[in-house]
Amino acid sequence: MSIFGLPLSVTARAGTNIALVKYWGKRDVTLNLPATGSLSLTLANFGSETTVRFAPDAEATEGGDCISLDGAPAPPRFAERVIRFLDLVRREARVGLPAEVATRNSVPTAAGLASSAAGFAALALAASRAAGMNLPPPELSALARRGSGSAARSIFGGFVEMAAGVHRDGSDACAQALLPAGVWDVRLVVAITSDAPKAISSSEAMELTAKTSPYYAGWLQAVPQDLAAARAAVLAQDLPALGGVAERSAMRMHACAMAAEPPILYWNTATLAAMETVRRLRVAGTEAFFTIDAGPHVKVLCAARDAARVEPALAATPGVLRTLVLAPGPGAEIVREERR
Repeated sequence: MSIFGLPLSVTARAGTNIALVKYWGKRDVTLNLPATGSLSLTLANFGSETTVRFAPDAEATEGGDCISLDGAPAPPRFAERVIRFLDLVRREARVGLPAEVATRNSVPTAAGLASSAAGFAALALAASRAAGMNLPPPELSALARRGSGSAARSIFGGFVEMAAGVHRDGSDACAQALLPAGVWDVRLVVAITSDAPKAISSSEAMELTAKTSPYYAGWLQAVPQDLAAARAAVLAQDLPALGGVAERSAMRMHACAMAAEPPILYWNTATLAAMETVRRLRVAGTEAFFTIDAGPHVKVLCAARDAARVEPALAATPGVLRTLVLAPGPGAEIVREERR
């Protein structure tokens, strides 16, 4: 592809997404191909904004690219992941230029709040456009997946379904919109239970689980049924049905990880206490349902009208540091494009 018109600085924004039917395990690590499908909710005002520029005069570091995170030089591990992704975009677009990448997160990095989903969705959109590509959403989703499996879902807003795909090259392993933001008035109330980075990354934990957990085969067998039930519940806007699947999927994922060797345990005492708070809310008549990703935080799905009851109950739970009330949000979008 011609690089006529470069340099172009492109800024893109993407929201994080929380899986209700979990993604846990890969059928191909190199291509980041999921072992099963998944289903998630993309969130508003909680994610990443990334600016990318490919140019001969880019302020390059020793590695060729300049990567910053929240206004400071990016940590080496973060920068390495971004540079690998940039190399992929450069190959696809036939662009041989260094890049400047500046990312700002409203989601804590590596804390179990799906920061990589938002980060790589925003990066995929900004980098591909800055390199002269104009990818349709399915191809953009497949590109984002190469950076982070869950990033494929953040290309779309609202409720999103990710296909595992069957092709070896991963061309059909991409997400699609299921129910756009604004159609179903729900909220996700997040109970933050720790400020520490998680001890083991999702990718490392998935690989260890797949290799050593005796429950992994059962997990793979169970997901298609959960996915079908969740899809039907979303389309019917049936909160108890969707909430039941979400809790079941989360518990099965964590049980599978806990059975790995050595065991993987993301929870802390506040995680357990928040789960009990949700159960008490349900007994009292509030339709609230928890899910937990690869981290200690508890996310609670409820109707928008019930968030005013759910949030203070979680905030009062021992060990909960703070809470967030988040609404469904849009997919990845361009914030601005400008010539330099």
